[in-house]
Amino acid sequence: MRVYVILPAAGLGTRMAAGAGSSPAPKQFLELRGTPILIHTLRAFLDLPAIAGIFVAVRKPEIPRLEALLDAHRIATKVTIVEGGDTRQLSVANALAAIHGDDDDIVLVHDSVRPLIDAAVISRTIEAVERHGAAIVALPAVDTIKQVERTAHGAIITSTIPREYVVQAQTPQGFRLGLLKRAFREAAVDGFVGTDESSVAERAGIEVAVVPGTVENLKITQQSDLDLAEFFLTQREKGRG
Repeated sequence: MRVYVILPAAGLGTRMAAGAGSSPAPKQFLELRGTPILIHTLRAFLDLPAIAGIFVAVRKPEIPRLEALLDAHRIATKVTIVEGGDTRQLSVANALAAIHGDDDDIVLVHDSVRPLIDAAVISRTIEAVERHGAAIVALPAVDTIKQVERTAHGAIITSTIPREYVVQAQTPQGFRLGLLKRAFREAAVDGFVGTDESSVAERAGIEVAVVPGTVENLKITQQSDLDLAEFFLTQREKGRG
C-alpha cells in the first residue's frame, strides 16, 4: 500500500488579494516567515516516510514559478506538477489521473494553504482510511449553528442545529484511491460539483469517518489568517526549543 498526496494549488487567492490591496501573487505563493506557504505545506508531507508521492496542481502559467521554487528549496524528489483546472474539483481530477496506483492505495487531498498540518494528524488520517476507506480531518463546532432560509431581505432562521451533529471540515481528506476515482468519475458524468472531496464521496454512497483536527491547521485565506499562522509557527518553534 502506498500513500499519495494531492495539493490543489490553482486558486487565484482573490480574498487575500482584496484584503492586501495590491498582492500580485496567489496566496499559496505568499511568504510565511520568508518561505512560500506552499513550500511549508510540501515539507510537512515530505517529512513523512510513508508518503510515496505528492502531486501539486497549479495553473499553467504558474508551473515555471513552482519549478523554480522547488529547485530553490532543493525539493527534487517525490513531487510531480500537474496542470490545475478552473475549479478545485477539476484540479484534483487532473491529479488523480496522473496517479498510477492500485485501488487499495491511499490518496490524501490537502489544501495547499494549510501549511501547519502536523505529522500526528496526517498519520491519524492514514490510519482511519486504512480502517474505514475514507476519512477527513475536522473540528467540533464551537458556535451555535443556525439553519436559515434566504429571502430578498436577508436570512431568516428556520432551526437550530445541535452542535454535536456538526463538525467543521478541514484537510487532509483521505480515501482509498479506487473509491475516490470512482466517485470523481460518477460526479463528472452527472456534472456534479462538490464543495470538497468528501462531498463527492458522500454522493457516491461512500461512508466517511472523521479524524480530530487542530486549530493550528488553519486555512490561510486573508491577511489575519497569515498573521495567526505566524503566531502558531512561533509558538511551535518555542516548544521545540
